[in-house]
Amino acid sequence: MVIARFGIDIDGTVTCPTSLLPHINNAFNCNLQLDDIKEYDLTKAFPVDEKEFYDWFKKTESIIYASSPIQPDAHAVLSAWKEKYELYFISARGENVMDVTLNWFKEQELLYDHIELIGTHNKIETARKHGVHAFFEDKHDNAVAIHEELDIPVLLFNTPYNQQPAPKGVIRVNNWIEANNWIEKEFALQRT
Repeated sequence: MVIARFGIDIDGTVTCPTSLLPHINNAFNCNLQLDDIKEYDLTKAFPVDEKEFYDWFKKTESIIYASSPIQPDAHAVLSAWKEKYELYFISARGENVMDVTLNWFKEQELLYDHIELIGTHNKIETARKHGVHAFFEDKHDNAVAIHEELDIPVLLFNTPYNQQPAPKGVIRVNNWIEANNWIEKEFALQRT
C-alpha cells in the first residue's frame, strides 16, 4: 500500500497569514490588517519602496519566522496526519533560515518527514521530485500551477490576497479542520 505524501507550504498555510503584519506595522508605522492585503505582494498594500521593503525583510526574516504563530488546529491536524501520511514541508524560505525553521517546528512540536526550503515560490519541481499526492498552499498562482502541472489536488487556504478564480482541482478551505475533512474523505479509500 502506498502511503499518501503531502506537500505543505509553511508561511500563511501552517503559520497564520497575519504573521508578518505586526512586524510591518511596527517597522513602517502603519496599521495593516489582513483584509487590507488584496495581493500576495505586500508592497501593494501600503506606500513603501520595494527595495526598502525587501532590505527590511531580509534583515528581519529570522525574527519573523521565529515568532510566527501557528494556524488554529494546524498542530492537531498535522499530528494526526503524521500517523497516516508522509508530511513534506516545501517552502519558499531560503536555506539561510533552516535553523530558525527547524527550531520553530521543534517549539511547535510538529513532526515531519522532510523540510525543504527552496528559496523560490516555484515549488513544482520540488513537489514532483518528492512525488506528493496533494499540496497545501496560500499563494494563488502557486496553487493553480502545482495543480495544473502535476495534476494533483491543491488545497488553497482562503485569504483576502488569493481570491482570484481557481480551477476545479484547487480546493478552497478556510481552516485546517476543513482541510482535514476534505483529506479524510478523499484519501480514506487509500487506507482501506
